[in-house]
Parts: sequence; C-alpha cells; structure tokens
Amino acid sequence: MHPFFQALKHDSQQLGLELSDAALSALLQYQDALLLWNKAYNLTAIREPKEMLVKHLLDSLSILNDLPQGRLLDIGTGGGMPGMIVALTQPERACVLLDSNGKKIRFLKQLIADLKLQNVIAVQTRVENQDSIASLGQFDVVTSRAFASLTDFVEAAQPYMHAESQIAAMKGLVPHDEIAALKDQWQCKIIELSVPRLDEQRHLLVLKNIKNRI
Repeated sequence: MHPFFQALKHDSQQLGLELSDAALSALLQYQDALLLWNKAYNLTAIREPKEMLVKHLLDSLSILNDLPQGRLLDIGTGGGMPGMIVALTQPERACVLLDSNGKKIRFLKQLIADLKLQNVIAVQTRVENQDSIASLGQFDVVTSRAFASLTDFVEAAQPYMHAESQIAAMKGLVPHDEIAALKDQWQCKIIELSVPRLDEQRHLLVLKNIKNRI
C-alpha cells in the first residue's frame, strides 16, 4: 500500500468524497509521477510529497462536489491541476487539459498512456489559438487555477463556451473587484472551500452568463 493511501482516503472523506480504492491509487500514481518528472523538468514549485498531497491533490479534490457537470476544459493546466485530478476521480467525464508548456503536456500525455486513461486528452496550445478553438469545440464547464485575473480567464474561456456553459475558477482570496467588473454579464456564486491541513483561504467561483450571449 502507498504510504499516503490512508491519509488521502481520510482527507478526501473530510471533503465529503467517497473515492474508490482504485481512484485513490491512481491519484497517488499521478503524484509519484509528478514528483519524478519534477526532478528533471520543474513542473511545479512544490517538491515535498506531503506538501504536494495537500496543495495539489486535496486542493483540487476540494472543488469536486461543487463542480458543474459535463465536458470539461482545464485552461493553463500546468502539471494537471485541477483537470487531471477531475479526470482520475470522474472517469465518466470527458476532460481536455490545455497548456502552452511542452514539458508539462508531455508529462500529462505520458501519464495518460501509462494509466490507460480513456476520458482525458492533453493538448499543447495557446488558449487563444484559433485552430485549437475550432478543433476542440465547446465545453460545458471551463476550469483553471492558473489565471491571476478572473477577468482575463473569463475572456480566454468564452470562445470555448456555449450559452449554458459555466466557468469554475479556483481562487485563494475572493477577488471582489474583478467579480464586480463582470456583474453586468456574469452571475457569480462564491463557494468557500476547506482543504484539510491547509491553513489558507480557498474559494471556487462558479460563473454563469446571465445574458445567454457568448
């Protein structure tokens, strides 16, 4: 058994999740691979396994109960947060992980192959690339935890959205000014998250287009 298996099982239950042993094992395989590749390719600034468990796995798992349903696009996925965590725990959901960094996408493609994942693909492209927008199509939910600005994220996400799509933005502090700047077109639900063993603020912002016009 993986040395972190029981800790991940306990902490995921604290988040209100009942993950299968297979899902828990897959998450830990992902973390182990991330640690290994990180030594050569600098995929994440977090290098300690215990810290990675909290700040990558549990942080991403904390959004699952509030994540809208449907086909998912993770913009600026980096090493796969939160998109790969979503894909590993929700095999029925189709996920696309998008990033412009070739090393990070190569890591994700190798992991997808190693774990024989059928519900997720990794794509190296810039989010504004018109060919990618045309080829990937539209998504029901667009996620990111990489965008510094909520307004920039909304702008980047819109070409990939249909009228009923929702945005799920992971944030630390609530960016009230940015939410206010979007209020004429976007309804924003602010969800406070509590990540086990993390003494920092975490929020999920779920945005819907109130004008049904993308």
